[in-house]
Amino acid sequence: MRAAPRAAILALALLGSGGCAGGMVGLPGEPPAGVEDGAEALARSLEESVNVAAWARTGAVRWTFPGGRRHLWDRARNLERLRVGDTTVLLDLHTRRGRVFRGDAEVTGRKRDRWLQRAWDAWVNDSFWLNPVAKIHDPGTERRLVRLDARQAGGGLGPRAGLLVTYTSGGNTPGDSYLWIPGDPAGEGPARPAAWRMWVSILPVGGLRVTWEDWVRLETGAWVSTLHRGLGVPLRLADVAGTADLAGLEPGSDPFAPLDPDPPPAG
Repeated sequence: MRAAPRAAILALALLGSGGCAGGMVGLPGEPPAGVEDGAEALARSLEESVNVAAWARTGAVRWTFPGGRRHLWDRARNLERLRVGDTTVLLDLHTRRGRVFRGDAEVTGRKRDRWLQRAWDAWVNDSFWLNPVAKIHDPGTERRLVRLDARQAGGGLGPRAGLLVTYTSGGNTPGDSYLWIPGDPAGEGPARPAAWRMWVSILPVGGLRVTWEDWVRLETGAWVSTLHRGLGVPLRLADVAGTADLAGLEPGSDPFAPLDPDPPPAG
């Protein structure tokens, strides 16, 4: 399986949820510096808390992002189906080629190309919100341990250590940083994230705190957060499900069959 490329917190994430950046409160200045010592241990603990090994075995995922973007991601073949209203986009994530249908009629030409780009942007953003803990060891990442004071931790959490992850390359906006703040231990296991603070180029507010709540366990054993507060209005993922293979989510005929043979080029 290929991992999704790292996403920026795109403007469409806010527009899709009905939120806006105005009035958001973050922290002044740049991300904290942090230290390397201890960072890897915390990184591995966060990965264990969401069961990244099970995520690697998750061959297909379905979810709905705010704004009515309905995703079916065949992770095994790196294929994406996006449905918005009566429009269906089938996209090969390797090549960014695909096909677009409005109802039963195929969309072609420039309209198709615009939909393919829209589907790519939506997938990059929405799949990052789905499970970014699984991407903290992506190529081009740097990890630092940050000793948090009460103000940095927020939400009533006392002083503790956080993990600052900076994406120096890849994705749409290299240079973005995310400070993961662990919550309380999950039973006998390590603490899943309670929130993160974001320093991302698309937002005018640095250090914006967004929560990670309502964790659900996929059929494969991986954990996914479905509710985020701090973006003006709650951002909730709906209809979240993940299975070992595509047939577990979409029994019957292959929904990506129209992509064979090679889909027409975009552009």
